[in-house]
Amino acid sequence: MISGSKMRLDRLCRVVVLAVAFCAAPAWAAFDLPELMGLLSKQKSGEARFTEQRFVHGLEGPLDASGTLSFEAPDKLVRRTLSPRIETMSVDGNTLTLSRGNRNRTLALDSMPELLGLVEAMRGTLTGDGTTLQRYFKSTVSGAANQWTLDLVPNDSRLAAQVRSMRITGRGGEVLGLEMEFVGGDRSVMNISPKAPPSAMPASAPGRATP
Repeated sequence: MISGSKMRLDRLCRVVVLAVAFCAAPAWAAFDLPELMGLLSKQKSGEARFTEQRFVHGLEGPLDASGTLSFEAPDKLVRRTLSPRIETMSVDGNTLTLSRGNRNRTLALDSMPELLGLVEAMRGTLTGDGTTLQRYFKSTVSGAANQWTLDLVPNDSRLAAQVRSMRITGRGGEVLGLEMEFVGGDRSVMNISPKAPPSAMPASAPGRATP
């Protein structure tokens, strides 16, 4: 009886160990920051349309904006707002240019640490630059390759005094959304619709000469 009970106990322990191992297996293969950056880094350039709502403390409704985004690895980023008024923010390396009407203003990004962090959050994500992201933010990835979320919390105290957190969502190598929560309660939500790359020209029909 003692021997039979011991055998049953050993068998039960093996079953429990196997069950725990089976349940834990997905955690060992969890989608992480290096995998996400690998997917994003395959996109060397891109264009998208965006719509944005800014929720400002004390105002009844959101402030709406829309326009286009474009980037080119490793460090070019352009945000062109078309509504409610036309204005452009263009970043090339450490140079930021703001344009509205006939007025242009150019400055060095590293002279404004708060703005530099925001630019690097978007630029680093679009180009898959995980090293830069981790320099400015504590990064947490959740989800899977086909539907992921990247949560960013500022490391820099000057940026943290302005921005509480950022949440970027996407699918594969595409960024589809950006949500920012500001210190004081303001919040902005941006939806991004990437433009499809131009399709290949259709081949000429058999038996017809190409003009």
